[in-house]
Order: sequence, then C-alpha cells, then structure tokens
Amino acid sequence: MAVGVGLQQSGGRLTGLVRRRGRGRAESRRPAERGDRSKSFLVTLIAVLFLAAFLSPLLRAATFAVKSTDQISQPGSPVYPADPATFEYEGKLLDVYNVPIDGATRELALLQPGRAESQFVDPGNPAGPPITWQGSWRTLTPAWTFAPHWDNFAEVWDLIDYPRLLFNTFAIAVIGTIGTILSCTVVAYGFARFRFPGRNVLFTLLIATIFLPYAVTIIPTYTLFVELGWVGTWLPLLVPAFFANAYDVFLMRQYFMTIPTEMDEAAAIDGAGPFRTLISVILPQAWPVVIAVAIFHLVYSWNDFFGPLIYLSAKPDLQPLAVGLSRFNGIHYRNPELIQAGTLMTMIIPVVAFLLTSRFFTRGIVITGVEK
Repeated sequence: MAVGVGLQQSGGRLTGLVRRRGRGRAESRRPAERGDRSKSFLVTLIAVLFLAAFLSPLLRAATFAVKSTDQISQPGSPVYPADPATFEYEGKLLDVYNVPIDGATRELALLQPGRAESQFVDPGNPAGPPITWQGSWRTLTPAWTFAPHWDNFAEVWDLIDYPRLLFNTFAIAVIGTIGTILSCTVVAYGFARFRFPGRNVLFTLLIATIFLPYAVTIIPTYTLFVELGWVGTWLPLLVPAFFANAYDVFLMRQYFMTIPTEMDEAAAIDGAGPFRTLISVILPQAWPVVIAVAIFHLVYSWNDFFGPLIYLSAKPDLQPLAVGLSRFNGIHYRNPELIQAGTLMTMIIPVVAFLLTSRFFTRGIVITGVEK
C-alpha cells in the first residue's frame, strides 16, 4: 500500500516536472515566433513597396491613356481621369468652382464673373437666389468629375490602322517563335546527348556569340540581305530565327541535361532512334523550358523595333506595331493620351501570354539555372 502511494507521488512529481518544462519551452518559443512574424511582415512590406514603385510608371501610363487633352494641359488637374464639372442653368452651361463660403467649401456654378465679386448658382438648389461671393473668380479652383475617356483607344485603333499592324506583329512573332523552338531544340539536343569531336569547342564558340554586340554584325547582315533581295520583306526578320541562337540553346541544353540518360537508353532498347527519342522522351518532359523559350522570343519579337525599322522602313504596310506606333507618336506628339493608349494596346497580348504561362515559365527558369 505504501509502495503504491509512493509511486503515485513520484508519478505526480514527474508529471508536474514535464508540464513545467513544456511550459518553459513554449514560453521560450513565443519570442522567437514573434520575431519570425515581424521579419516576415517587414520583408512583405518591403516587397510591396518595391512592387508599387516598379508598377507606378505603368499605372501612370494607364491613367494618362484615359485622360483628355484638356485635362493633361490644365495645371492643377487631378491625377485620376476627369473633366471640369459643369451645370446647365436656364439653357446655359456654367462652369463649377470650389467656392469658400462661411468657413466651408462648396461647389457652385459661376453665373456672372466679376473682378471684385461674382455671382454663383447652387446646383443643389438652382431655384434659389444667386449667391454673391466677394473676390476674384479667377483665384478659384475648378471642380472636377470622374470621366475616363475610353474613346481614346478607339481613336488610336482607327488612326494607325491597328488591325493591320497587329496582324503584322503577330505573324512575325509567331513564325519567329516557331522557328526558334524548332532550331534551338535540335541544336540543344545535339549538344546535350551526342558525343562528337570538338563538341565542347563548338559549344564554347556558340556561347561566345552572346557577347558579340549587335552593332558589329548589323552592316554585314544588312549587306547580305540586300544582295539576296530580302530588304523590304519579312525574310530578314524570320529566316535567322530558324538557325537557332546561343541564349535559347544554352537554356534548353541545360534543361535536357537534367533528364536522366537512362530513359534514352530504355528508348533505344525498344528500337527508338535519336529523333524518336527526342519527340517521345525528351520533349514531353521539357515543356517548361520550351514554354520559357517561346515566351522569351515572343516578347523579344513583339518589342523588336530596330530590325523592322531597318528592313521595312519603305514598307509601311508590312511594319509591326513597334515601328507603326513610333511613327504615330511623331505625328500626334501633342496628344500624349493617344500615345499612352496605343502603348497599352501593344502590351496587352505579351502580358496575357506571360500570365497564362507564368507557372511553366518560372519552373523552366528555376530548373535550368539551379540544378545545372
């Protein structure tokens, strides 16, 4: 009996000791958890601030695109798209101003301006007597009403023949992207899987072309295309895409090297040749890098300005959006809202394409750059 009581007391003391130790550990973890939460909040806040600063030019362009020319040229106009407020009174359209009266600011319609005093009408009570205000009406600030001008986009659509420029840009970008994917896939597959003399030297020379400035090759390539009679056509913009490029070949090669070679050997045992292995084994596992390369070239071709400007300067009907929009900006430089509207319309398709494929794009870049 005494032994049982002693065991119970010992067990109670042991349980209490375990509880105190657990409570002490929990209390010691609480400051650490609070510190981790503070750091996480600080990092998130800094990231949001950097993102806001990065997107602020785009937000400004979006607000300019739906403003009117009068608002942009008006000093003191609001940041958001708006028009000067007006009020119709007895068949007349009156301007509305912010008028300080009796310590408060009211929006009143100017009925009769004057140097020393002016008469105003209250839009909320137009049947009431006119309100006399002592002072010069020119010192008052006009009232504004929110009024986005979506018709700016329709005007740009008509002025620059946007459907034709969009078709040209889309055709050049898509055909060039197809050529880049086909050629870079074959070249990268050869460097990643085949053993042949001078492979490393050839790959080094290919990578070295990345450091070759575009200005060094522009005159020889232009002379070559003149001799071929390709200037004034899309061929100088499309044919080079079917001969691969060092940057995309490097990305695809690095990704192909992450795929185990045992899968190639298994396909060879089943009787698959190199081309069949590429189609049935390599490419089904390499969609992330293929999509990444496609997005890279699509955005590059969509924004390319210098190449189309050189080879299509005499062919306005073949020019893409980048060149057509530049010509439009030179003509309508007095209408910045139209310029911004055209810029936003040009950005829509690349942004949508990136958003739809961002998951594959990020995965392809991460695996390519980290694992190899």
